[in-house]
Amino acid sequence: MARYTSIEHLRFLLFDVHGVQDLFSYDYFSHLDREQVALMIDSAKALADRDMYPFFREMDEQGVHYAGDGVVWSHPQLKTIIQNAAEQSWISGEFPFDLGGLQLPQMVYNAAHHIFQAANNGTQGYISLTTGAARLIHNYGTPEQAATYLPPMFDGRWQGTMALTEPQAGSSLTDITTTAKPTASGYYEIKGQKIFISAGEHMACENFVHLTLARIDGAPPGLRGVSLFIIPKHRPTAEGGLEYNDVFCAGDYQKLGQRAYATTHLVFGENDNCRGWLVGEPHKGLSYMFQLMNEARIGVGQTASSVAMAAYLASLQYARERSQGRKPGEKDPLQPPIPIIRHADVQRMLFTQKAIVEGALSLAMECNRLADLVHVTEGEAQKPHWLLLEILTPVVKTYSSEQGNRATSLAIQVLGGYGYTVDFPQQQYYRDLRIMAIYEGTTGIQSLDLLGRKMTMENGAALLQLAEHIGSTISQAAAHPALQPYANTLQIEMNRMGRTLRQLGEFARQGDTERYLADATIFMEMAGYVIIAWQWLKMAIVAQKALDAADFSTQSRSFYEGKVHTMQFFFRYELPHAAACSDILLAEGALTQVEGDEVLD
Repeated sequence: MARYTSIEHLRFLLFDVHGVQDLFSYDYFSHLDREQVALMIDSAKALADRDMYPFFREMDEQGVHYAGDGVVWSHPQLKTIIQNAAEQSWISGEFPFDLGGLQLPQMVYNAAHHIFQAANNGTQGYISLTTGAARLIHNYGTPEQAATYLPPMFDGRWQGTMALTEPQAGSSLTDITTTAKPTASGYYEIKGQKIFISAGEHMACENFVHLTLARIDGAPPGLRGVSLFIIPKHRPTAEGGLEYNDVFCAGDYQKLGQRAYATTHLVFGENDNCRGWLVGEPHKGLSYMFQLMNEARIGVGQTASSVAMAAYLASLQYARERSQGRKPGEKDPLQPPIPIIRHADVQRMLFTQKAIVEGALSLAMECNRLADLVHVTEGEAQKPHWLLLEILTPVVKTYSSEQGNRATSLAIQVLGGYGYTVDFPQQQYYRDLRIMAIYEGTTGIQSLDLLGRKMTMENGAALLQLAEHIGSTISQAAAHPALQPYANTLQIEMNRMGRTLRQLGEFARQGDTERYLADATIFMEMAGYVIIAWQWLKMAIVAQKALDAADFSTQSRSFYEGKVHTMQFFFRYELPHAAACSDILLAEGALTQVEGDEVLD
């Protein structure tokens, strides 16, 4: 079986770089130890090897599609995947013991989901969506709602979804028009439509639980008037059965990639018989939903890095097996062709992929660790973790999806013409990954969030946390002579980013918010390069310590040498782009604020 992820790298991140074992000192995670976690990761890999990866290509070729009358056909293997994942607690695993969960850290839960994402990204989303929807019900719903919905969701019988987008509103959730009319019976009568609803209908589950945004009649306009509802496709009855709840799937969207993952158009209340149940308090739906959306943004970023990892490993295998050409200095035409991995430009493409995907996965693990620390701490002890997580969330989503697209394009390029054919999986990885820059808020939306909110939140407290953590890594790296030049380089880039941000801030202080935010995406790109450089320096510190001590009890010498070499590659080939971003941001004149669009003709 082809290699679609690196368990060695995953363990390196979990235990050596980000120290999941440190979490076991907190009461909530004290039941775990390193050996248990390693066994869980091995179990997840076995599940993916058996149920997911062998069907990756077939489920793309036989993609989900609308079969009429509200039915979306899905591959029969999907039901097996969901049921077996549920049986191994990969839906409920992060929940408390009293709900049937395993109280797993996000670091462990999402390490397993990284394996699933790399093995068959079109199916993993069904599992994680149910987890996210169940978490909202657990956090904000009533005990009765939790008792009704969580058990069948954890069993994989009921699919959870997130129903936000509407035809006329797109990403502008202030403009949703789905209505909720209160009744004397305690439920609300729902009427409206939602589009682009992932996993909104398929054949692998018997019911669907739509966590849906709607406006209660008479609610105030704008964001303050949006509430969150549980709207099942089949509502539970007092007798313990189910009855149709007037939720109809009007069609599906045939997509460029992720063809195993259903994306649907739902109609609520076409026959005036759709009931929804309020989650939490009225008019607080967006604040509740943003919890799920922020977690989903980290998940999308991780998925992008996971898919790009699979594409990288497929191109690496090809480069080792494919012989073609000779070294530029070889004059003897009778010499046999060499494996293309020995050509410098092929190595450049492979190192670029490795630098992107392993750095992005490390950042996802950093975010998972912070989410765990937020969970197990309170008050002043919690705040630094929360602030750092807030500022990193838009970056992990954006860098991983945008640069993941670039890495996967290079995976095709390594194969040349073969990479563009359906005979190899690279083209599918490329198609599957493209959506990640759109899911859960586009790159532009994430960039506005980073520059417009996160960099300035709490008077710059989140930015200060980021600077302190990067500064600590720089200090640790500087203690190693081999790493000192790279520590100095990262400090230079941190200083450059700070100067750029201060100069941009002048526009905001002058009241020119539009100019301040006009090139937020370029600022995001710069921040991404700097933050991934930080992650690579963290990895290099661990690897350099092992090399200095000649301690190869956990990983081989070549493994550690590969980490240091790839860090050096990132600093030479990737990080210099941050300076170019700064030049663009600080140049005089705004080229993206043209009055009138005639110049685009």
